[in-house]
This record gives sequence, C-alpha cells and structure tokens, in this order.
Amino acid sequence: MGFWKNLISDNNDINEKSFVGVVSFFMMVFTLIADVITGIIGNKLVIEEFIFNGFLILTSVSFGISMAGTVFNKDKKENE
Repeated sequence: MGFWKNLISDNNDINEKSFVGVVSFFMMVFTLIADVITGIIGNKLVIEEFIFNGFLILTSVSFGISMAGTVFNKDKKENE
C-alpha cells in the first residue's frame, strides 16, 4: 500500500508520467501476445481498433511528456 500512497503524494521520487506510460505499454504487449496465442489456437481475438489506438497514444504521449520534462529540466540545471 505504501507504493500507491507514495505514487499519489505530492512529494515523491516517482515519475507518474513514466509510470502511466509503462503500464499502457505493457497492456499493449499483453494484448498483442494474447492475439498471437489465440491465433495459434485458431480462434480470433477481436480487438477494437480505438482501444488499441488509445493505448498507443497514451504510451506515446506519456513517454514524450516525460522525456520533454527531463530535457527541459536538464537545460534549466545547466543554466543555473
């Protein structure tokens, strides 16, 4: 329970944007693995395109914002 409390706390060392990106990425990977396994078995796994695209966009934006924050903070520290 301490991790979740630390995650939503204002004073923490956890990058929430990266956390959301990693969770979203693993959901995409899990979906793709499930699709391959059901294809091998011979069943068709129906994945709505808008759901997969939502995870794709969420992952891309989360990692993009996280990386931008890292770059801009690095520039700010170098100027000081």
